Amino acid sequence: MSKKAGIIGGTGYTGGELARILCRHPGIEIVVMTSRQQAGKPVSDAHGHLKGYVDLEFSSALSPGEDLDVVFLATPHGASMQHVPALMDSGVKVVDLSGDYRLDDVETYERWYGMDHSDPGNIPNAVYGIPELYRDDIRRSQLVANPGCYPTATILAMAPLLKEGVADPDAIVDAKSGTSGAGMSPSPRLHHPRCGETILAYGVGTHRHTPEIEMVMGRLAGSEGKALFTPHLMPVVRGILSTCYLELKEDLDADELRAVYERVYAGERFIHYVDEPCVRAVAMSNHCQVSVRRVGGRAVAFGAIDNLVKGASGQAVQCANLMLGFDEAAGLDVPGMGV
Repeated sequence: MSKKAGIIGGTGYTGGELARILCRHPGIEIVVMTSRQQAGKPVSDAHGHLKGYVDLEFSSALSPGEDLDVVFLATPHGASMQHVPALMDSGVKVVDLSGDYRLDDVETYERWYGMDHSDPGNIPNAVYGIPELYRDDIRRSQLVANPGCYPTATILAMAPLLKEGVADPDAIVDAKSGTSGAGMSPSPRLHHPRCGETILAYGVGTHRHTPEIEMVMGRLAGSEGKALFTPHLMPVVRGILSTCYLELKEDLDADELRAVYERVYAGERFIHYVDEPCVRAVAMSNHCQVSVRRVGGRAVAFGAIDNLVKGASGQAVQCANLMLGFDEAAGLDVPGMGV
């Protein structure tokens, strides 16, 4: 018997990606997608690629007593916390794609996001949703805080070094993202004449994914994590390549460093060690390519993902699979585009 899913905030890129993945899922059926602005209109009006696959109209909100097994919150930060308390009380499983429950400290959230948190009581109930690191906790959880796209690529790039204790949890992170990572709303920075055929840095020292990266670095290493994180916008639609520089604590050669990654990620369906991680190789997929090089006494670690799939909606479905008892790869086991 299939499980019933709702998507709150269905008109954005992550809502559309959730619908694209779930419409072919063998065990999850989308029964409602919400949009206050598009209520009453076909989902395929907003997402033309879903015509013939998602035969729904947007609802303005979930109906009271809606019989759902899982709800995905594809809403901006600040909006998710308005929905979570009632959903938790109803007993439904929740995967939140915003930043509202990712950080384990309310003061840190309020400082970096610039707003009060209206539901601090549920922050301790949220499990950080990287299955490769927190699989058992996700299985047992009712609320998953789906990670940010930059943190996913960055953490998966560094995790073996930190878990095995072979590098200091103090990293310089140079990450580059496609333009879809900024969402659907237009802005001067995303205007094609400004962002096409160039690369630009933004949010230097102020990007909200910084404390998220540092939080997980600290958890993995068992001591405070520090990240000098600089994001860049590159003129592609999908993908993130994160390059991370860390000081090695042990004198490991190239083969020994590779062995650390292969040991930590042994058996992982969606993590692949390759010589040269490539954004195009993982586009449209839930896969992540990782690699590491030694340069002097430093490790240079790489992670490449599709920011909308492994960096957002695909990882959300991967978490929901665990929460609902499905095979973790259900609906996700497809390769990247390659070219």
